[in-house]
Amino acid sequence: PNLRLSLMAQTAARAGITSAQAFQNPRIELTRGTSTARFAGTNSGSVQVWAVSQFIENPAVRNARIDAARAFEKDSEQQARMTRNELVAQVRLWAYQGLLHKSQSIAAADAVQLLEQVRERVRVRVESGEAPRYEIIKADAEIINARERLLTTSLMAEQILIELNQMAAGQLPEGWSLTGDLSDDVEMSSLNEIQQQVRQHNPELAALQAQVLQSQAQMRSAQGSRWPGLELRYSQMRDPEVRQGQLSVGVQIPFVDTRSGPIKQASVELQRAEARLEGRQAELQQQILVISKSLEIARLRIEALSQGSVKEAEAALNVAQAAYRFGERGILDVLDAQRVLRSVRADLIDARYQLQVARIALEQLMGQHASNTPS
Repeated sequence: PNLRLSLMAQTAARAGITSAQAFQNPRIELTRGTSTARFAGTNSGSVQVWAVSQFIENPAVRNARIDAARAFEKDSEQQARMTRNELVAQVRLWAYQGLLHKSQSIAAADAVQLLEQVRERVRVRVESGEAPRYEIIKADAEIINARERLLTTSLMAEQILIELNQMAAGQLPEGWSLTGDLSDDVEMSSLNEIQQQVRQHNPELAALQAQVLQSQAQMRSAQGSRWPGLELRYSQMRDPEVRQGQLSVGVQIPFVDTRSGPIKQASVELQRAEARLEGRQAELQQQILVISKSLEIARLRIEALSQGSVKEAEAALNVAQAAYRFGERGILDVLDAQRVLRSVRADLIDARYQLQVARIALEQLMGQHASNTPS
């Protein structure tokens, strides 16, 4: 709905340009009356007076009004691009959130399967008297917790699909699913290239620049309104004896109202628009740095977890399981090793998700989804 409203506002702004370019209509006056003779030698009869007048606007005021309307149309266009950019980024963010819950669900399913295998070994040892009864109770409790995590993550993944379908007004096909993976490659440009892309294509900056142009045009319009224009008028009067024609020119003299108030207001609005643009430019520079740091941190976390911590946790679990089979360790050691492995895998999944979040945020700042093309 917000996207449709922004597109409607853009259409209305285009109509505003047509209104700004329109000339004022001429004014026609017609008067009829009678003339009565009061002296000898004069005639009685009807009297007709007609007049036509045209206001000729100051070209400076007219051009400034047209420039303001064009700037407003550009602002509306950038607002629509900004809405589209935010919408696409939100959809992509929710999609990767769905992939996050899907990956968590897969990891939870693997944990349940692994715990069930451990429980079977524990059951055999408990029934044979090699292990105490509390070990089977502990294994059962771990399985219950793992199944709850599996159910929760599965429901959250389904909820994301429902939310995405609602955004699409229920138009997604039946049985649709998300394609992609949290480990999708992320290729980003250098920091300087990102900053240049933001300056050139960020729709919010473009909208603020259009607002500055609009304020500048309104400033020129306020300054030119001291001499709004002149009015040309031609009139003709007919009576029984005389036909009289008159041509007159009228102009408004800025003697009482020098338009100082509107000029001052326009000046302040221009300063505010320039301040908003400069402030947002500075904020975007900081956002780029913060998000770039977050992306780099996520890369380092993924590298450290995938190449080191996960492998070490898997090796530790294998050692604990082997030691348990030979009776050198208890079930608590095995369950602790499994818990560490689950935690490390969860951290890896979260790091991959945070990497995608940072990428989407940078793409949004660069305005990559602002154009009306699929991506």
